[in-house]
Amino acid sequence: MKRARDIRDQLEGLLERVEIEISSNASDLDAIKKAITSGFFHHSSRLQKNGSYRTVKNPQTVLPRWVIYHELVLTTKEYMRQVTELKPDWLVEIAPHYYQLKDVDDTGTKKLPKGQGRAAL
Repeated sequence: MKRARDIRDQLEGLLERVEIEISSNASDLDAIKKAITSGFFHHSSRLQKNGSYRTVKNPQTVLPRWVIYHELVLTTKEYMRQVTELKPDWLVEIAPHYYQLKDVDDTGTKKLPKGQGRAAL
């Protein structure tokens, strides 16, 4: 907020120097909200019917079918941290005592929504 105040003071000084009357319209919050949006549009999220917010993904973003994660965070939901995509056959190769090919075979699964389950490795 200090930075915002400094910028406001600088702009005010410039307006005074060129003799432009300073006016404010406190009821026009949309202009301020639009300015904030122009700088943070990529941090937007949408309220869902269940009351949670869903962030809007970049159109180039894909959700891989298989991921490996470092840790789970348990709140009211489970969240994965430090996630990266993996090829499912790696699981059979690396841990055959734990995974079998039938466990990781994706050929029988139903089709995923567009943009999900396909990322380049």
